[in-house]
Formats: sequence, structure tokens, C-alpha cells
Amino acid sequence: MKLINRLAMQKISNIFSRVSIILIFTFLIVACSEPEEAPLNLDSSVAVEIKDDPYGNHSRQILDVYLPANRSSDRTKLFIWIHGGAWTDGDKSEFVQFKPWLEAELEDYAFVAVNYRLYNITTGSNKFPNQEEDIQNMLDYVKSRLNDWDLSNDVILAGGSAGGHLALLHSYKNNNDGLVKATVAFFPPTDFPTFHGFNFLTTALIEALIGGTPNSNPTSYANSSPVNFIGTSSIPTVFFHGTADNVVPIQQSYLLEEKLEEANVPFLNEYIQGGGHGFSQAVNQDLIAKVAVFLKAQIE
Repeated sequence: MKLINRLAMQKISNIFSRVSIILIFTFLIVACSEPEEAPLNLDSSVAVEIKDDPYGNHSRQILDVYLPANRSSDRTKLFIWIHGGAWTDGDKSEFVQFKPWLEAELEDYAFVAVNYRLYNITTGSNKFPNQEEDIQNMLDYVKSRLNDWDLSNDVILAGGSAGGHLALLHSYKNNNDGLVKATVAFFPPTDFPTFHGFNFLTTALIEALIGGTPNSNPTSYANSSPVNFIGTSSIPTVFFHGTADNVVPIQQSYLLEEKLEEANVPFLNEYIQGGGHGFSQAVNQDLIAKVAVFLKAQIE
């Protein structure tokens, strides 16, 4: 009888041990899971700046948010700026120089300036398409926050140089949810195979960033080139380029223009005579005013 009792107690003890293990694992899973984004409960009548808001776990996966006073989810649009820097350098603070002109021309807009992982030439880390993936993840995060920020789902994606390339690539290739309604690019690379041989530095950078040459790795070069994803349903596009650009040749924008015309996509472009890789304050202000007119006609 005692033996039976001992066996019964042992059996009960084993059951409790299994239950305890299950409960511990359940607790660990819950504790380690990603917390849901908490609502911000912001006052929409007050202007708000949110700095270094993370959209991922990497230190570069952060953004700055500038929300205007009296914004509304019915009408306030969002303009997102992606900085340049040859995919190896740069920072979202680049946006600050354009911010006053954009605020003056784009009424009832909020703004976001975004960082992304940079390719490290020394270590070879963060090769492409890490940058492309960061833009996708950033936009997923932004989409999840639109209600909290009291913004509409009309998003314009913009950038200069490498940032312009990333803006165009997402807009034509990865904008499957239709969140981005128009795209703006200043002197953007648009086709890596033809950009590859522009000069020695360009060739070395792109071969390291993408991996190989257009002949040895044609798929990656094609997948990284915005012009390859332009179609009849592509979104309205604005782009500007200097005729004397010695960093990104103007032929990259000529090719973009050709592809947009073939697909009958609405676009606004301007080639700045004698302009290099970057424009004067007066030129930038004039171009931003033209961007505002185009966006008003296309989106509002």
C-alpha cells in the first residue's frame, strides 16, 4: 500500500514538474516578445517634434518626426526625406536645411527625416539591399503610427542622391500597399549597370556595395535599379538634376525620364544648367515651390 502511495505521489510530482516547466517557458516567451506600440495620445492642436524615434533595433534605424499644429487625419499629409551620402555616410539632420522652405510651400504637411544602415567600406557590413530593407521597415512603422500622429495615409517619399535612389526604388518596386502617393528625387542614381562605370570611385563603390560587376552579378544590379520597376501604374514622380553633376551623371535622369514617358507616368523634371551635385539656396527654394504645385495637382 505504501509503495502504491509513493508511486502515486511520484506521478503527481512529475505532473507538477511538467506544468511548472511549461509555465516557465510561457512566461519567458511572453517576456521576450516585442511589446506592442503604445498609443501616444498627442494633442493634434499642438506642434510636436519627436527625435530619434526607433523603427528597428539598429542604432541607425531611427527617424525624426515634425508634426504641425492643428493637423488632421482627414487632410494632413506626410513628406518623408531620405538623406544622401553614397549609401556610406550622411544623416537625417540633412533635412533641417530644407525644412523651412518645405514648411512654407507645403501647407498642412507633417515631415519625417530618416536614417538607415550605412555600408561600411572597411568591414564590408551592411551591403545592399540593407538600405532598401530599412526604407521598407521604416514605412511599415510610419504606417502603424499615422493614427497616433493624426495624419492621413497620403505619403510622399523624397530624397537626394543615394536618398533619391532609395525613394525611387521603394516607390516603384516595394510600394505594394499604395501608401506612397508620389516620389521626389534630387540627382538620383537610377540604373546601376550604367552608373557602375562612371568613374573609378563609382565603380569601386558600387562593386563593393552591390557585390561584383554588372556582368558577374546582373540580378542584384537589376534589382537595385529603380528604372527597372517603372510601369503604367507607377506613382507621380518629380526629379531634378544638374547638367554638370560629376558625382551622379545626368544621364541617370535622362534614362528615368525616358522610362516614365514610355509608361505614361505623370512627372515633373528640370535640368539645372551648370548645376553640380547640389544646388544653391535660391535654386532649391525655387524647385521646392515647383514640387508643391505638382503635388497639389496630383494628390489633392
